Amino acid sequence: MSSIGTGYDLSASQFSPDGRVFQVEYAQKAVENSGTAIAIRGKDGVVFGVEKLVTSKLYEKGANKRIFNVDRHVGMAVAGLLADARQVVEVARDEASSYRSSYGNPIPLKYLAERVSMYMHAHTLYSMARPFGSSVMIGTYDVDGPQLFLLEPSGISYGYFGCAIGKAQQNGKTEIEKIKMKDMSIRDLVKEVAKIIYLVHDEVKDKTFELELSWVGEQTEGRHELVPPEVFSDAEKYAKEAMEESDGSDDDEL
Repeated sequence: MSSIGTGYDLSASQFSPDGRVFQVEYAQKAVENSGTAIAIRGKDGVVFGVEKLVTSKLYEKGANKRIFNVDRHVGMAVAGLLADARQVVEVARDEASSYRSSYGNPIPLKYLAERVSMYMHAHTLYSMARPFGSSVMIGTYDVDGPQLFLLEPSGISYGYFGCAIGKAQQNGKTEIEKIKMKDMSIRDLVKEVAKIIYLVHDEVKDKTFELELSWVGEQTEGRHELVPPEVFSDAEKYAKEAMEESDGSDDDEL
């Protein structure tokens, strides 16, 4: 039997002869088919941006958010299957609540990332469960400064200065690498995140989308909040102007 495909993808607990777990790879594909989500860590906080695809004109605006509050000081942006992501959010909230009730302090982000990633990894070990079809980015700002982690369906978690997940993750990473994020405040980063979301959005395949932006940092006194309306409108205006400039430069080259 071939190691590519049928026979070795019926259970999340089964390896193929070349050491692959196909169910985990399928879960990663579910993430890659989702709208793009971006998080960038600056000198005084973390900014989240999400491209929420609108697949029907009948959807109510603001429904099915993809940015969540895990605790007062922790925000999370998700990509992939939204129902799976909500379950991960609930697990993270339970861990944060349990830590606060036991120790009387907010949960350190590194500990939270470890606990949630262990839960996600457990779903790749047993045939009774399947891997979560979602990746999540969690960020905070505390006495140790800004922190950002990415958790993947396999249960892997890494700390990042900037990361992108979803359909245009490769283009998003390329754009993030152009930014000197370590020297930028979250107020400046909000504009850059909005610009990247607009730049990587594929207008041909996905006609409309809603932009979601949130931040946690010194400016918010360590609380994770949605970006205020006036800052949001400035960021969106900046992003649209950047799009027009890039379109104009493309026309000049032609």
